[in-house]
Amino acid sequence: MSDFSATKFGRCWSSLEFGKQPQRNQVVSETVHGAQLAAAAQSANCVTCVEGNKVCKCGKDTEVLNLQSEHHAKATSSFTHSVINMIGMLIGLGQLSTPYALENGGWSSVFLLVGLGVMCAYTSHIIGKCLEEDSSSKTYQDIGQQAFGAKGRIIASTLIYLEIFFALVSYTISLSDNLPLVLSGVHAHISWLPLSASQLLTVVAVLVALPTLWLRDLSSISFLSFGGIVMSLLIFVTIACTAAFGGVRGNHSIPLLQLRKIPGISGLYIFSYAGHIVFPNIYTAMKDPSKFTKVSIASFTTVTMLYTALAFMGAKLFGPAVSSQITLSMPPHLIATKIALWATVLTPMTKYALEFSPFASQLEHKLPSTMSSRARMVIRGSVGSILLLVILALALSLPYFEHVLSLTGSLVSIAISLIFPCAFYLKICWPQVSKPTVVLNGVLIVLGALLGVVGTISSSKALIQSIQRGHSL
Repeated sequence: MSDFSATKFGRCWSSLEFGKQPQRNQVVSETVHGAQLAAAAQSANCVTCVEGNKVCKCGKDTEVLNLQSEHHAKATSSFTHSVINMIGMLIGLGQLSTPYALENGGWSSVFLLVGLGVMCAYTSHIIGKCLEEDSSSKTYQDIGQQAFGAKGRIIASTLIYLEIFFALVSYTISLSDNLPLVLSGVHAHISWLPLSASQLLTVVAVLVALPTLWLRDLSSISFLSFGGIVMSLLIFVTIACTAAFGGVRGNHSIPLLQLRKIPGISGLYIFSYAGHIVFPNIYTAMKDPSKFTKVSIASFTTVTMLYTALAFMGAKLFGPAVSSQITLSMPPHLIATKIALWATVLTPMTKYALEFSPFASQLEHKLPSTMSSRARMVIRGSVGSILLLVILALALSLPYFEHVLSLTGSLVSIAISLIFPCAFYLKICWPQVSKPTVVLNGVLIVLGALLGVVGTISSSKALIQSIQRGHSL
């Protein structure tokens, strides 16, 4: 693992390691989802990591306070490092669908894309305000509990786990869509398995990744965490190169507005900004948390500009033929396309073990202390394998990337990134909140709920129709 990834990104996640002090080979997850899973274990008052053959011990409040103060003393993330961390959290799977969303919503839907970016930057800011009110709050779930007690923690945790699950299904669908193009010369078929070549290749790829779920110490594959960020950025660069030097002369006109498609694409747009569950950890890692608002503004401005540029590049290049994943529309003979496809294929395979590890550690914490380490490993690996196979089965059964991603954004991401941060802020900071701010947050809650409801209905209908059409073929 490079010095950059080990130190810069590692610092950001130091508070996620179940109260454990940062180590040299600490495993970090660059995704929003894996980071918050780790934070969930910390928020369950887990003080000592499951390490070696030791069992977690919880309930020692004095140790928790000591560890938190030690982390605060070691918070050394600068402004620049924090911006890089936040951008790394935001850029991911959602960027693949922005050209498709712009083409289907019309070029004026870019105002929705930018508007959601502004709103999410604001909710990132108020998350920082919530953390200022209570220094003991370190995670998104802590803020939920601070606002609404145990119910708030349960709601926050439920939404987070749902987002993780659906996001991994989307990653697996993306793997299934792009893998046949990467291995275009491979013709896989097993007579007794009713699977297409792409489905069979996906099964093989997931089975290759499955043994990593049995690892207890992921330091040996910690390079994957930083690699995932690099690959996400690489996809953007290759698409830009294709537009500039790829010989694609597409200059398609983008429709002004297709209002009936706005509910569906709103979920795609909001998913692209889903990162709020890890922002508390970026805040606590900063040397100067008072600059967190500036970090949010710089990060969301950068990401929104990248998304907007990518959306217009893809829509202008490929027009109505643009795929829900821009990599599927790129000319297959170009080197840039091959790089983008490999990056898209490898990204999901870096997710599974890193995403499951914190959940697995929490699972081990729930097991009887008398259970042997071998039995713990078997249970850990078995549960992880079952979950991954369920995700694989769903991805193969619902190979409709844009609809699953839109449903995730409308059903879960908008609640995590827009609705609940405003609700938490109003409840926690009510005595200090001015009337205009109350109105603003109330409007954002109503707007978020409206987009969430109509987006969920629209994407659910589209998903059901796609399933029905698939069965009728």
